[in-house]
Amino acid sequence: MRYEVLGPLRVLGKPGSPTLGARKVQILLAVLLIRADQMVTIDRIMDEIWDGDPPRRATAAVHVYVSQLRKFLSRPDVPRHPIVTRPGGYQLQRGDDEIDLHDFQKLMQRGRADARAGRHAEAVENFDAALRNWSGPVLVDLRDSPMISAFVTWIEEMRLECVEARIDSALLLGRHRELVGQLYSLTAEHPQRESFYRQLMLALYRSERQADALRVYGRIRDILRGELGLEPGLPLRELHDAILAADGRLDLRRAG
Repeated sequence: MRYEVLGPLRVLGKPGSPTLGARKVQILLAVLLIRADQMVTIDRIMDEIWDGDPPRRATAAVHVYVSQLRKFLSRPDVPRHPIVTRPGGYQLQRGDDEIDLHDFQKLMQRGRADARAGRHAEAVENFDAALRNWSGPVLVDLRDSPMISAFVTWIEEMRLECVEARIDSALLLGRHRELVGQLYSLTAEHPQRESFYRQLMLALYRSERQADALRVYGRIRDILRGELGLEPGLPLRELHDAILAADGRLDLRRAG
């Protein structure tokens, strides 16, 4: 069975529908998956489901939701049930089941290790495989749960780090021309994220588009000055100066 939280909440490889209908049961499953193989207390579950304001019979309601979730996850061919009762709470035991979150983390770690070792082709493959675990906006209908909201903020940042690392390795492989369009889109989607501007400027410079690279610098400088009263960070300023000087150190040094 495979659980998906990097997009809509889904459970694949079981009989019946891959999605839960009841929203409170969806929150319960999402919280248990975020803390897979860890015990989540009943008090914490109540806080997540009712946003810190549980009704009088909340404990009884949680037991009902757990029963509904167990029924949803039950498989006739698997005697062990993933939802286990613990003193004061519940635990989702992953066992042999897969969670897209864990696959993403594992592949991203492999990509980072490959990049550190100079194996950039392998790094790009692992980063791409990690990003393929994403199937849409993460748990978009469940974000009023404090734990889920915090999880979404953290995992979205991890996704952007993966994208950045993938582009760094691809630049070292000489793929600058094919990255330009993607980087223009990324700077539009994340207008204050300086790393994407740095990568775009370098990709443009190596594509013999020095003027466009300098215009990109002007755009991020105007955004930071106008919205935050700040100057671009040191890496961007140094890259700007190096482009003006046609610094040979910006030329591609191919990596394997």
